[in-house]
Amino acid sequence: MDIVRTLNGITQLGATWVLWFLVGLSVVGLAVAIERAVALLGSRDDIGRLGADLAKLLARGDAEKARHRLEESPSIEARIAAAALASADAKAAEQRIAKESTLMRMDLEKRLTFLGTLGNNAPFVGLLGTVIGIVRAFHALGAAGGQVSAGLMAEIGEALVATAFGLIVALPAVASFNFFQRVIRARLAGADALSREVIVYLESRG
Repeated sequence: MDIVRTLNGITQLGATWVLWFLVGLSVVGLAVAIERAVALLGSRDDIGRLGADLAKLLARGDAEKARHRLEESPSIEARIAAAALASADAKAAEQRIAKESTLMRMDLEKRLTFLGTLGNNAPFVGLLGTVIGIVRAFHALGAAGGQVSAGLMAEIGEALVATAFGLIVALPAVASFNFFQRVIRARLAGADALSREVIVYLESRG
């Protein structure tokens, strides 16, 4: 098998297939971003109000109502705090908080790896299309005896479009990945703050 001939055959396909590949990746990336946004929006709550309610109930020593208030909330912050409240003492609560926080992070970051990978590698996929297009253009130039034609310029233009499109796909993917990571960090920080109310209560009871 002649690898050079095989590679030359691939270059003759042009950069069009690379562009369609990038289109497919961008569609999948958009679907992931929408799914993650829906998941995060669906688990939101007014954490400030929830924390105030929790502090008030625990100050009265009403752990049962506090647990019920946490269970009413759809937020991950409430789920982590509820796990802490179910603990026997403050030390056990801290261990449960660490465990639940890890599980929640894994759940929230689900499929975000694809966005990060897409953002990092889409420009290289676009560059591959550019290289393929340029090689094809040189072949066409050689076949034309060095004469530059409109068709040749179109080949070069298509090759450069591949790099530009790779960047267009990468930028939103990187922005989405960074945005979701910031939101997740903020949510887990809110969960930690909410759980501290439970730890204070358990320490005072102990």
